[in-house]
Amino acid sequence: MAEISATSFPSSSSAALALRSSLNGNIRCQNVACLRTTSLFQELSVKRSQLSGNAVATTTHVPLTRGCKSQAIRAVLSGDGQTVVSADSKEAGLRGKLKKVVLAYSGGLDTSVIVPWLKENYGCEVVCFTADVGQGIKELDGLEQKAKASGASQLVVRDLTEEFVKDYIFPCLRAGAIYERKYLLGTSMARPVIAKAMVDVAAEVGADAVAHGCTGKGNDQAIFFLVRFELTFFSLNPELKVVAPWREWEIQGREDAIEYAKKHNVPVPVTKKSIYSRDRNLWHLSHEGDILEDPANEPKKDMYMMSVDPEDAPDQPEYIEIGIESGLPVALNGKALSPATLLSELNTIGGKHGIGRIDMVENRLVGMKSRGVYETPGGTILFAAVQELESLTLDRESIQVKDSLALKYAEMVYAGRWFDPLKESMDAFMEKLTEKTTGSVTLKLYKGSVSVTGRKSPNSLYRQDISSFEGSEIYNQADAAGFIRLYGLPMRVRAMLEKGI
Repeated sequence: MAEISATSFPSSSSAALALRSSLNGNIRCQNVACLRTTSLFQELSVKRSQLSGNAVATTTHVPLTRGCKSQAIRAVLSGDGQTVVSADSKEAGLRGKLKKVVLAYSGGLDTSVIVPWLKENYGCEVVCFTADVGQGIKELDGLEQKAKASGASQLVVRDLTEEFVKDYIFPCLRAGAIYERKYLLGTSMARPVIAKAMVDVAAEVGADAVAHGCTGKGNDQAIFFLVRFELTFFSLNPELKVVAPWREWEIQGREDAIEYAKKHNVPVPVTKKSIYSRDRNLWHLSHEGDILEDPANEPKKDMYMMSVDPEDAPDQPEYIEIGIESGLPVALNGKALSPATLLSELNTIGGKHGIGRIDMVENRLVGMKSRGVYETPGGTILFAAVQELESLTLDRESIQVKDSLALKYAEMVYAGRWFDPLKESMDAFMEKLTEKTTGSVTLKLYKGSVSVTGRKSPNSLYRQDISSFEGSEIYNQADAAGFIRLYGLPMRVRAMLEKGI
């Protein structure tokens, strides 16, 4: 380990340096210097010592590193002119050294420039990762070539659609998790399955870090992205380092990113930029930004992509039957389907009838409010079916407890705490509670509405012979008198007290 301290003088373009070395070697050093550019940099020089290489120092606390023959020297120049330079691996980048990083990659401008940025700043190999969660990933064509042209060693693509629906969507559906009365958690459920896959890929390729391409927009989207991804990283592999370039780099916007890409010979993706910020997967499509930022504005008709305007939907209703086993949907119109296939078909059917449009103002994790419009055609149908079947199979107390826990469950998923022990414990409770929720529900879809027209279950707690208005041997109306007297006793005692009886 070697350490160099430097003291700068305002009137001079150079700095005096004193070398302290604990290395026992005969490594030769010509000098340590940096060029002066504007007021941010100061020229540093040092006479021959036992180290060889060059160091770059700035007036900020940002560590910068330059390679040398057998060592690299990292320099940090503090505001008072003191510089500390330490020996490191020769492959170290400007900000440190990582061996291999798995990057969540889309092929867009932001993630394309992150590849060379990671290599430059961390001296690492970059493995790009792309997940298919049912977003209609047309850009897969040529994506590997894009990634390698940006400097990545390889691209790993995983189809997560079945896992996403089976292990993430369906547990939320079974729990009845709806955030703030409307939001069916489409983005919230997708983040942990992607992050988990990144952790798995990191283990497979021997990576010591993961990175994601959140660009840090002007609201809390960046924080949401970070929380939902990074909490999963922490839960599944706390030893993985997490790199979020937007927290570190000086790229401020699209033009800066394009300039950086050109400088590093990265092909700049030419795409038509949407006026909306969108997130799509097999469960939903969200829209934010532009005119939606004013909650008084009605969304434009051409904004929607998964559903037709209910006014333009067919004039004839469509009836469908959803088969359910232990609280989870398994069939459509009597035909057993895989989770992803079932949801995909319901998206098509529901979208045709204008089902599942939600316009809401929600409370974000950091406390601010945000307006979003969501399209969830298949999910809206499934929620209606599952909750309706529970009316047959769950008693009053079970429904009340389940509904109360569903609020907390939704809050935890929304906040990125998918792998939290409390959430996992609630999953076990929901699975046990709904094990008898088996049967089918018939629904009518018509111009944006979902109406239940029938429900049946072999485990139904509904007994026609008891509930009938006709006479019943099990239910005797005369029994009601004693029950009412006992049930109303607290209210009767309070009234007696107030009246002095």
